[in-house]
Amino acid sequence: MNANFLSVFKNIRNILVVLAGNALYALAVVTFILPGGIITGGTTGLALAADRFLHIPVTAFVFSFNLVMFAAGALILGKKFALTTLVSTFFYPAALAFWQRFPILSHVTGDHMLCTVFGGLMIGAGIGIVIRVGASTGGMDIPPLILNKKFGLPVSVLLYGFDFLILLLQMTFSDPEQSLYGILLVITYTFVLDKVLVIGLHQAKAEIVSRRYEKIRHAIIHQLDRSCTLLEACTGYLKVEQPVVMTVVSRRELNRLNQLVMEIDPEAFLIISGVNEVRGLGFTRQKVYRQEPPQS
Repeated sequence: MNANFLSVFKNIRNILVVLAGNALYALAVVTFILPGGIITGGTTGLALAADRFLHIPVTAFVFSFNLVMFAAGALILGKKFALTTLVSTFFYPAALAFWQRFPILSHVTGDHMLCTVFGGLMIGAGIGIVIRVGASTGGMDIPPLILNKKFGLPVSVLLYGFDFLILLLQMTFSDPEQSLYGILLVITYTFVLDKVLVIGLHQAKAEIVSRRYEKIRHAIIHQLDRSCTLLEACTGYLKVEQPVVMTVVSRRELNRLNQLVMEIDPEAFLIISGVNEVRGLGFTRQKVYRQEPPQS
């Protein structure tokens, strides 16, 4: 019962996050991209080109294109992909239409640089939180995934390639300044997207060389409530064989770890480095406490 409840709760939470991400993306487009005349990549960039050349409203093009891409993705990539993309496919154009009902949003600022920066921040954040829950924003996210499955081409390279081609298409009717702002926008939202994807995942790895490694190991386990690993090593100068204590802690716990080690052995040698992601017990899985083996 509890497992079923947690599964339902997680699914509802993920759907709400996908809705929020798409709403933020659409808000950025309506508030900054369209009023500022900023060119961009993705489905929105194609929609701007279609509006220019074919006089198709942005919302109508986005809805139609997302629908076609959704059908292609469901056919080629399978039902599981279709379910994760269904919400974005229909909600993003609806969110665009909703935000366009408030004319005040298009008059927030007339400064092109502000439009570029804040548009990039919001678009990157919106796409990032959608991807974090394993979903997709649909549209131009789908062709790279199809090509990857069919031909094994890298998705990241294809995404950048398509964005570049869409920017080139819009450059045919944009002045050089607009083109530069468009390039800056893509760089900004790509940078923000990468940062959003690793929020909360950064940890710190500490390697501790000390003759009092056993006391340090005990303190890490019982005072920090973290696990550790003893690595076989030999000191370089005196050639003394002794384990190196390796542990991974959160950034907040790093100062406490340093204090514990210095209290036990002020001459300890610490190597601390950043870790982008950690998976396993205590991080992505619930901790499991087992009885500590007796010391010999």
